[in-house]
This record gives sequence, C-alpha cells and structure tokens, in this order.
Amino acid sequence: MSEHATTQLRPALFLDRDGVLNEDEGYVYRWEDFRWIPGAREVVAAFNRAGWIVVVVTNQSGIGRGYYTEADMHTLHARMTKELAQAGAHIDAFYYAPQHPEAPVEAYRHPNPPDRKPNPGMLLKAMAEWPIDRERSILVGDKGSDMEAAQRAGVRGLLFRDGDLKAFLAEQGLLP
Repeated sequence: MSEHATTQLRPALFLDRDGVLNEDEGYVYRWEDFRWIPGAREVVAAFNRAGWIVVVVTNQSGIGRGYYTEADMHTLHARMTKELAQAGAHIDAFYYAPQHPEAPVEAYRHPNPPDRKPNPGMLLKAMAEWPIDRERSILVGDKGSDMEAAQRAGVRGLLFRDGDLKAFLAEQGLLP
C-alpha cells in the first residue's frame, strides 16, 4: 500500500507569490525590495491551522532572463519562511518556474515551459507529491495566467487584484 493510499487527502491553498503574498514590484528577489501584502501572513497561518496544505506556485522568469539566480530566490524564500514562522505560519512547499521562451540563459529557454503558468505543471507536480484533494483546493493569483493554470489543473481559481488578502478571502467566504 502506498503512503498516499493511507494518507487522508487535504485541500490545498495554492498561492502565486508576486502580487498575492508580496507587492509585485517586478522581479523581486532581494529582501530589501520585498513587502508583504496586507493580510498575507495571517491567511497562511489561518489555512495552516485549518489543516490545509499551503503551496506557493510562482513563475520566476527573472532567473531565466539572467536578472538573478536560483540561489537568490531560495534566499528570499528562506527569509519569507522565517518571517512566516514568527507569525505562526508556514509554506509547505515552494514550486517555481524559471523557464521562459525567450530566456537569454540557454538552460532556462523552453518554447512552452510546462511549469510556467498558464501551464498547470507546478500545480500538477504538487498534487502528485502531496496528498491534495483537488476538488476542495483553490489557487489565489493576480493574473489571467494564474486563473488559466488553475482551470487546467482542475482547481478553483480566485483572482486577487490588490488590497488585503485576508479581507479578500473573507469576502469570498473562504477564510477558515
């Protein structure tokens, strides 16, 4: 019997990063440029307490474009993780897509990267690696490409424009 066969499926909260968890200033990779979206840390903590799996799915074409490195991104994610822990919250997994069709860095050039949203690759990987209940899961994103990835992965998508993430999810009746 596989590990997943004995593990109860749980809903996942998939979160885009830039524009949902932090202000999207364009290619954010340095902590000094990082600013949390109001309510973001509280949302992660609330979903953690409710037993949801919380997953970040983020296009990171800045890596493929040569603006910053994977190590830079991992350093930023480690700092986010530290601050979330101080708020009693955690991200279960970070998935990222550094590929881009026009990436000058050849290792990251791909004509249609399967993980880059609007493709659903990051969500599908997470669902293969975690005991995720697809039907009860949601993705919160700030772009049409996020909504398309959610739809293609069979997950409900919620388009977050700006403001307070906690208030937004409360308005949707989704804050646990």
